Amino acid sequence: MKYLILFLIGGFVYGGMEVAFKGGDTHLSMFILGGLCFLLIGALSRKIHVLLRMSAGAAIITALEFLCGLILNIWLQIGVWDYSHLPLNVMGQICLWFTIIWFFLSFVGIALDNLVKWQLFGGEPPLRKLKKTV
Repeated sequence: MKYLILFLIGGFVYGGMEVAFKGGDTHLSMFILGGLCFLLIGALSRKIHVLLRMSAGAAIITALEFLCGLILNIWLQIGVWDYSHLPLNVMGQICLWFTIIWFFLSFVGIALDNLVKWQLFGGEPPLRKLKKTV
């Protein structure tokens, strides 16, 4: 049940960002991709420095976006997104600029994951280390 709730939160947040930035539409696959990314980013150990977790988060999102792009946009030709007009893109499915954006948005995902696990599932408080040093 815990993982289903986390998946749904990730899906709604990612889908919501798509709707907000693309002008009111998204594809169901983005909900699924968002839920999966949120689960994987949340699985990264809290013992790893946050910048490394953010880097891993950007890599996870970029890799899954590329895989989904190959399936949805290239193989099935659904045309969910196309980055071919952006510089430094790979097959129009991923690009460096979005990887940089995913790096910073991974921090939001990490923080949200920590908050949700603490509030809903009795995990460690998000600012545990900060409280110990103050």
